[in-house]
Amino acid sequence: MFTKMHTFASYLLLAAAPCMAADQNAVLWQAPRPMTVADWTWGPGGEARAPQAPFQFIGEDFRGTNPKIKVRDAKGQHWTVKFGGEDHSEVFAARLLFALGYQAQPSYFVRSGVVAGVHGLKRAKPFLGKHGEFAYARFKLRDSKKITRVEGKDWAWTNNPFTGTHELNGLKILMMLASNWDAKDSRDGKGSNTAIYAESSPQGERLYYAFDDWGATFGKWGGFFSRDKWDADGYSGETRNFAATRDGQTIRWGYRGKRAKDVTRGIGMDDVRWLVTYLDAISDEGLRAGLRASGATAAEIDTYARAIRERITQLQRLCGATGTQ
Repeated sequence: MFTKMHTFASYLLLAAAPCMAADQNAVLWQAPRPMTVADWTWGPGGEARAPQAPFQFIGEDFRGTNPKIKVRDAKGQHWTVKFGGEDHSEVFAARLLFALGYQAQPSYFVRSGVVAGVHGLKRAKPFLGKHGEFAYARFKLRDSKKITRVEGKDWAWTNNPFTGTHELNGLKILMMLASNWDAKDSRDGKGSNTAIYAESSPQGERLYYAFDDWGATFGKWGGFFSRDKWDADGYSGETRNFAATRDGQTIRWGYRGKRAKDVTRGIGMDDVRWLVTYLDAISDEGLRAGLRASGATAAEIDTYARAIRERITQLQRLCGATGTQ
């Protein structure tokens, strides 16, 4: 059982053996430990790393498409605070990744608060009041004493040390399970959503591979005019088309989004069976706790919990597995 003293570094350094690629310094996945309701509530950062008011303005962050600012909290931790529609989805996705052994930075939903010293805002200006008041924000931890993002270095679905592994194909399935239509990678230049984090130790440097943007999730997948984010009814409506097979070998995925051919290509029944082993451990109570901590309403919690369970059930049917809840 995890303690409340989780950090991003301690999560990445789980006791179980990681998925090591041909490059022995590269890690994509590590076997997850059993999740408690508290783990689903607080995510990979744990309760101890949760942001604590008062918040002090550092500056505006202009990377990406959503308005963001950088703040420091009462514990001296540095956070990127995002507004504009991804506050729920990224927080819940971090908990789902955490539960399945993939890298996720500590992220928290903060319903309301005040940031002192705000000035000179541009894109983020509509989201903060005259005195720095805000509502519905995602706080993502920016600093770690052991793990740092390798700037300017990322990876592609078609070019990475894990091609053909259960772990990479499991991540692809998880992208589709979350309806993450924004699957951009290193081929998209500065728009890439893949990332590599480095950890230095006396034994040498270890590189952790991650898909680092889960804001465009839990809505409708698809093209520019049909996709959306955090839309419980839209997500539920597309669930019936999530995954199916006619011959017991070839899988038909309903997923549509950026790099869709790369995301769906190469996934076999053995990969589904591998991921289902870990999906089976996810309880409805855990899902609901994670959704609640992400700011979902009671109606959204009910809709998402049912739809996610149905997607897991479809995967179980594909490979003839019998799930437990």
